[in-house]
Amino acid sequence: MTPPSPSPSPGPALLAAPPRAARSAARRGLRREARRVLLRNWTGAATVPSHGLYPHQWSWDSAFIAIGLRHLSPLRAQRELETLLSAQWGDGRIPHIVFNPSVPLGAYFPSPDFWRSSTAGADAGAPRGVETSGIVQPPVHALAAWLVHQSDPALSRRRGFLARVYPRLAAWHRYLTEHRDLGGHGLAAIVHPWEPGMDNSPCWDAPLERVEPAAPGSFRRADLDHGAPDDRPTDLDYGRYVRLAADYRDGGYRDGGGAVVPGEARGRAHAFAVEDPGVNALLIASEHALTGIATSLGADPAPHRQRARRLTKALVERLWEPEAGQFLCRDLVGDPGDAAGGRLIPERSAAGLLPLLAPGLPREVTSALLRTVRGDHFGLGTRVRLLPSYDLRGHAFDPYRYWRGPAWFNVNWLLERGLRQHGETASADALRASALSAAASSGFAEYLDPYTGRARGTRDFGWTAALALDLLAAAEHAPAPAPDRASMSEKGQKR
Repeated sequence: MTPPSPSPSPGPALLAAPPRAARSAARRGLRREARRVLLRNWTGAATVPSHGLYPHQWSWDSAFIAIGLRHLSPLRAQRELETLLSAQWGDGRIPHIVFNPSVPLGAYFPSPDFWRSSTAGADAGAPRGVETSGIVQPPVHALAAWLVHQSDPALSRRRGFLARVYPRLAAWHRYLTEHRDLGGHGLAAIVHPWEPGMDNSPCWDAPLERVEPAAPGSFRRADLDHGAPDDRPTDLDYGRYVRLAADYRDGGYRDGGGAVVPGEARGRAHAFAVEDPGVNALLIASEHALTGIATSLGADPAPHRQRARRLTKALVERLWEPEAGQFLCRDLVGDPGDAAGGRLIPERSAAGLLPLLAPGLPREVTSALLRTVRGDHFGLGTRVRLLPSYDLRGHAFDPYRYWRGPAWFNVNWLLERGLRQHGETASADALRASALSAAASSGFAEYLDPYTGRARGTRDFGWTAALALDLLAAAEHAPAPAPDRASMSEKGQKR
């Protein structure tokens, strides 16, 4: 569904900076409300994204939440990551869900009795004392750990925080770059649409057509108890998600063995295997974070620096599409005759813009990405004030449906960071202001209609509150915005 293009509007952003006193009061109120959300969602060892819809600990949610928690309690931010890492598997993977045993099985599906991690994942080193899922999510964790450390280095050193998490984070990255190099060309691949975090993206439509869905009566969707069906994935897609997860479980959560020989593809051992630019961009950013962590601990940072360079080179060679002006996903199963291994998926996702986070991109690639961010397909700063998750002009665009168009706060936080890294200060400042305004007006919504700013999904969402805190902290240390010249002119005339 592609709606008509509305006239440019401020959406959730403010048209002009309010007076300093009003701005300070608004920031205090936003901080107070974000703190309320994070305290309410805290379980004693970790933070749930949402008590109703997502009542357990999620992997990349916890990384984003820790980034915000560091402004309230660096100790609690450290514990957030430590709790997640304590459920790491022996092969290095960090599971996308760590289940809380006190939550009833029927509160969320797929529940622990579906994944059966401690038994089905035994050969892959799944922990025996806690139940988890068997798939993964994007590797934001090293970046989060580095930022948490920097918020209170003295506390971090006293607790030995970096010394304890560094080996686990390094093992996590080895898992992704060795076990998940399913294309054999140096990039990490995903084996389920839930793994890149953008669960219902149109990028997965074509690869999912190969997957026979699970029988409708074989599972019950708990998500529909908390969300409008028009906002959520269809029953057909959900059936395919369940089938892929069940097949992966029944195969012992095996990825195909250890490191592959360069050029050797094993992606076709999976019904779904895709190289995603967002996942790999976050892996690159986190490798750079591991460089800082290693240096701080007196370890050798060179392996992380070298891996980041190799990943960046492979990302450009494998997933950059000059005609699109952005990175695209590569389906490793779709075209056995392609010498490059699979084929690019011609869908424009926000994931294809996240490589702005990766240092060392060729200048022409960075320039093209910046044009695409502002162009007709994503319209940041012109048609919309927050980046949509999918192409505004795309055939599958839907401003309401999960990851098929709505704007998400974590994606916009990542983009703000990428813009700032490339010297796009004015654009980054505008995006930060829009995100803060939207967080306040939406009740910390899970996601938003990118055109109207209307809240969608659940409210009091964990990472929305946490990332609002992080953007707010940055805004409070930034210079005050320049007075609006038109407004000053009017005041002068009135005098």
